[in-house]
Amino acid sequence: MAEFPAQGEWFAIRFKLGSFMPHLRPGALRDRNDVALPDAASRSFWLKGSAWDYPTFENAETFVRQLAEAGLVAEDRLVGDLLRGPMRQPGSRTQQRRFLEVTGLTRGAIRQIERARHATLLLRHGVPILDAAFEAGYYDQPHFTRSLKRWIGQTPAQIVRGERQLSFLYKTEFLRSAMFRSPLS
Repeated sequence: MAEFPAQGEWFAIRFKLGSFMPHLRPGALRDRNDVALPDAASRSFWLKGSAWDYPTFENAETFVRQLAEAGLVAEDRLVGDLLRGPMRQPGSRTQQRRFLEVTGLTRGAIRQIERARHATLLLRHGVPILDAAFEAGYYDQPHFTRSLKRWIGQTPAQIVRGERQLSFLYKTEFLRSAMFRSPLS
């Protein structure tokens, strides 16, 4: 859950897993440890000594590309490889630490978040609660409810009723197919 002032403005860009800003380590930004960037002017902010215009929906891709060209966004290929398949050496502490450093989360947490997002999308598209729990691979309804409450911040019934706005619940298909396939396939 996040609180925002009624008259305030904010923006968020969700990077592909494995992409990060090296000077803003992901592990330091989780659990409500937000970063407030100082204003440079009415429609711009300071980042690493340069003024940047606030992005809009229409130019967000260009904004991220410019950040990457300036060296402010990087991609860790190992994380991408690990998301697409099993670890090369199961239980490798080095790979686990690297993954946590780059994403701010463990692989297990990311799998749980993506499963909760998938289940939430099912609920938002009218799939009954028990069917959504089964389709998303939850053991039972209490497990389903605990997971959605933890990762989405709402119970399945609250999601179905549309009590509060949900965000960042899009583009989950890549991870769903990569994260939920059988390790034997």
